[in-house]
Amino acid sequence: MSLLIVIPAYNEELNIERVVDNLTEHFPQYDYVVVNDGSKDHTAEICRRRGYRLLDLPTNLGLAGGFQAGLKLADRMGYDYAIQLDGDGQHDPVYIQGMLEQMEHSGADIVIGSRFVTEKKPRSLRMLGSNIIQLAIRLTTGKNVLDPTSGMRLFNRSMIHEFATNLNYGPEPDTISYLMRNGAKVEEYPVVMQERIAGTSYLNLSRSIEYMMRMCISILLVQPFRKRSIS
Repeated sequence: MSLLIVIPAYNEELNIERVVDNLTEHFPQYDYVVVNDGSKDHTAEICRRRGYRLLDLPTNLGLAGGFQAGLKLADRMGYDYAIQLDGDGQHDPVYIQGMLEQMEHSGADIVIGSRFVTEKKPRSLRMLGSNIIQLAIRLTTGKNVLDPTSGMRLFNRSMIHEFATNLNYGPEPDTISYLMRNGAKVEEYPVVMQERIAGTSYLNLSRSIEYMMRMCISILLVQPFRKRSIS
């Protein structure tokens, strides 16, 4: 059983060493790759100096492009599983083994590291957006995803290949919804996410609202007309 941890990183010079050093010290059984998504800071320089496994993109492709670059590598190298861990350190790799076991036991294609399997969502504008996206997914698939915006997602071999070989496959709730509508089995595994220690999140208030609207429009109005192509 082989697994690749894909770490998309954009301007994470203050976090990337902590993230990768934690993996190499405490989880050496997993392979990893840092996908530097055209960072303007010293992220790539730090990775090269420290000898980290690095996929250095010359320009910023965004999360979808960066993640797909990582899955193309996983597909080419024949990994059985791939998981996204963000470069800010919010995703704890201690949960990977449990997510793997759940995937193997249930036959799921995707397992989402979910904050809300056992915990209630806090009341906030961001969680309101999460609830609206959750409702949109339920309306279009008939299934409930408690934490649709979680970026900690584990993919099996068939999903790795599908994400690697198709356009418009971003690691986002609309793609997850689309795959569910077309037969993919998605499950959730309870996790606790850490707070970002350094740097600033891309998603400020205005971007969070824009993201929620974009996801809902895509889930409700775009994805139902999309045809699945499996190579």
